[in-house]
Amino acid sequence: MSLAKPVAETVARHLVATGQLIDEDPAEALAHALAARRLASRISAVREAVGLAAYHAGEWQSAIAELRTYHRMTGLQSHLAVLADCERALGRPERAIDLFRGADRERLDKAVAIELLIVAAGARGDLGQKDAAVAMLQVRELTSEATEPWAARLRYAYADALLAVGRREEAREWFSRAAEVDTEGETDAAERLLELDGVVIEGDEDDESEEIASGPGAPGAVPAEPDVDLTDLADRPADDGDVDPDELVLDAADGPAAAGGEDDDDRDGRYADDLADDELTDDEAAAVATHTEPAGATDASGSEPGDPEQGAESRSSGADQR
Repeated sequence: MSLAKPVAETVARHLVATGQLIDEDPAEALAHALAARRLASRISAVREAVGLAAYHAGEWQSAIAELRTYHRMTGLQSHLAVLADCERALGRPERAIDLFRGADRERLDKAVAIELLIVAAGARGDLGQKDAAVAMLQVRELTSEATEPWAARLRYAYADALLAVGRREEAREWFSRAAEVDTEGETDAAERLLELDGVVIEGDEDDESEEIASGPGAPGAVPAEPDVDLTDLADRPADDGDVDPDELVLDAADGPAAAGGEDDDDRDGRYADDLADDELTDDEAAAVATHTEPAGATDASGSEPGDPEQGAESRSSGADQR
């Protein structure tokens, strides 16, 4: 299957906008991602973009649905930590712990595995099992010489867990060790260290609680990055003709077949169930793409504002044709 050039270009623009806005304006990023899904919900990168934008916007249930679909479509498990964190945010820490237990952590990227551990330890804390949370974080990576961002986040989470059980001096030591390797500014470990020493930086009083709440281990704090950088899609040549969906997502070798799941022939079978309810038919998508509305001109359902009947008719028509 290939996307017609106008549709592919419109989807690409929405994905690029999603990536550019996701940190500073998550709601607008989600609107762009939903607009892309309405045109091409069978593209795995689109479902990933919707899931991550929903996570940043605090739409936990939507994030779970979209990222699970992304995992089914690709055979990857790259957003398990985000899924577990969504369960925590929904008040279901047991499910977050179940995701941790069921994960094949040996096959996960190190950063994903560590972040999943941090979320699971936080879930233990949610259940009042604070000593268990401390014990969970006592893994070999905690004392490694690694300087990757995950090292600072793991040390920070461990320090926070120690503080929660009243082990203040040890917590201070680990906030200090987190700050030592936090060259990317992943945490506010340096500020937490100063706080424990009784030092208050002028001007920080108002936003202190917000900064601490966003540290590793807090719900909504998982670094949620897409598997493929799509920002270069904004500079696509204008004369490429039709665009294969794989150019917007992953190479075929990274899909279900490579992960030991279904082969490529299964994508139009089993994965047809992953179509979004509001996806347009190919003809409808082409018509929309050639008359693209300004950014933000679609609501959360993908319909044009002020015309709910048109969105319903499109979905009904699309369902009949599919």
